[in-house]
Amino acid sequence: MTAVHFKFAPAALECRDALSAIVQIGDTLWVANDESIHLERLSYQGSDADGNPLYAAHTRFALHDYLSLPVAADAEDNEVDVEGLAYQDGYLWVVGSHSLKRKKPQSDKSTEKGIERLVRIVPDPNRYLIARIPLNVVDGIPTLQTPGVQLPLHANGNALMEALRDDPHIKHFLKIPGKDNGFDVEGLAVIGKRLFLGLRGPVLRGWAVLLEIECVEDDNDPTVLTLARIGEEDRPYRKHFLQLDGLGIRDLCVQGEDLLILAGPTMSLDGPVRVYRWQGGAKPDAESLIPRAVLEVVAEIPHGHGNDHAEGLCLFTQGNDETALLVVYDNAAAGRKRGESGVLGDVFVLPSISSPPE
Repeated sequence: MTAVHFKFAPAALECRDALSAIVQIGDTLWVANDESIHLERLSYQGSDADGNPLYAAHTRFALHDYLSLPVAADAEDNEVDVEGLAYQDGYLWVVGSHSLKRKKPQSDKSTEKGIERLVRIVPDPNRYLIARIPLNVVDGIPTLQTPGVQLPLHANGNALMEALRDDPHIKHFLKIPGKDNGFDVEGLAVIGKRLFLGLRGPVLRGWAVLLEIECVEDDNDPTVLTLARIGEEDRPYRKHFLQLDGLGIRDLCVQGEDLLILAGPTMSLDGPVRVYRWQGGAKPDAESLIPRAVLEVVAEIPHGHGNDHAEGLCLFTQGNDETALLVVYDNAAAGRKRGESGVLGDVFVLPSISSPPE
């Protein structure tokens, strides 16, 4: 295992503490902080003093400049909770968690106030984001352009959430906060017009859930996405169930025709965390039930105690043809931080693809 050094601008040093998604585009890495309303671009700057690839020259992009979000940019406690990034055919795709929030007790308040906060469950309309933003090369660097294209948002969700309200597997979890095994999108992979949304929760009797949707542009408005009817009973989604040792999906990426799945606890626990390979998973031809024996563990990811929670992964190359995985962490441990605004992500070399299990 090696590392990549991310160096953020001092004014945005909070980014390093809550990285939730990542994708590589050329010599740039794009990351998101799940507590903000921005995307962050860092560019390759050679190596740091320890020989790690250094990504700096940090540029911040406000999502409100490219997309229509229902909560104003200057509103209090405003976030999109970006949990997935993916690049496909000149577009950067972005997905929010779609989850409800349960308030946390505060250490400086009374026991009574803390218990009261645990009752409060609140939605955040910005979290229901599914969108793509065009990218052009400006001065040699991939740069976001306007306008973005998105699934329309409203106070209670979007078209996908409306469809899921009648789903026999998922409907009962839509009113449960994400970190309580409720509905929570935390992974994104894009193949053509198809999007794969990995759910941290719910996990059903040890089976994780992966949603497959197809986004197409509205005929009357090029800034609007609609959902194609691709599922059983004319639903605008298909479901795939994967036996991931009882873990939920934390992120996704595509390698050829395979789907790589970062998996971790659905509840607020430290571990275990693993990357699984679903061979052929990028091109399923129907809804799937994938048992554990079909899935290969390609990496065991370290985790801390109360920190270093792996949240994002992407395929990563730097200076050679070898493809590896780059993993970034939420609640980065002190030993991972560098200087005033730097942090390390971990690089794992992928094993050779083996033959599919019988």
